[in-house]
Amino acid sequence: MSMGTAEPRPADRRLRLVSAQADGQPAPASDEELLRAFHRGERGIGLRLYEHLLPAVDRTLYRILGCREQDHADLVQGAFEQIVSTLAKRRFAGECSLAGWASVIACHVGLSALRARRRERKVIDRAPGPSEDAGAAPEPPAQSADPERAVSAQRDLEALRRHLAAMDGDRATALLLHAMGYSVNEIAHLTGVSEAAAQSRLSRGRRELKARCEPDAAARRDADRPEEPR
Repeated sequence: MSMGTAEPRPADRRLRLVSAQADGQPAPASDEELLRAFHRGERGIGLRLYEHLLPAVDRTLYRILGCREQDHADLVQGAFEQIVSTLAKRRFAGECSLAGWASVIACHVGLSALRARRRERKVIDRAPGPSEDAGAAPEPPAQSADPERAVSAQRDLEALRRHLAAMDGDRATALLLHAMGYSVNEIAHLTGVSEAAAQSRLSRGRRELKARCEPDAAARRDADRPEEPR
């Protein structure tokens, strides 16, 4: 399952890290070092944590929502508020990477936003207008020699997001994490459940998503079937 075109890593951040190491400066802090600094309340730890986890949070939200609308910064902030709150309460067990754990929180934030947008679009058209910021535009279909096929693929992605928003949250999260490349064992650690429970959520999620997508596929087949002469 693909949630859209994967975004490249921020080039400016990558170059900055490479440059720092080339100058003989310390390598980026490890998860353990960041956690110790956070719990000691070291000055500037908030910014360091933000820079460390922003790529994972931003990428996850983008893959779920497919665009960066005007509330994208608010969603990122909401995710970080949950991250900081959970760390402050020492609820992060450390059984997975900070970035992976941040992706799970961003998944929940993104799915909640997706559900809210689906409800809102029933009464308000959120389609970007010409006066809106260019960053709010939805992701464009991948370049293709067949424009009709590209439009169809984009329509399928929108339907996929609609179905994910209507699914059980745990199952949808398992599907999203698996689509991001995490194994069942990693999903279990990230979500704090046994490997058997993670596999169950993933299997049930696949079945539920397939059942939700089948009417769409049947409708397309009916639309593509040539009309019989009367």
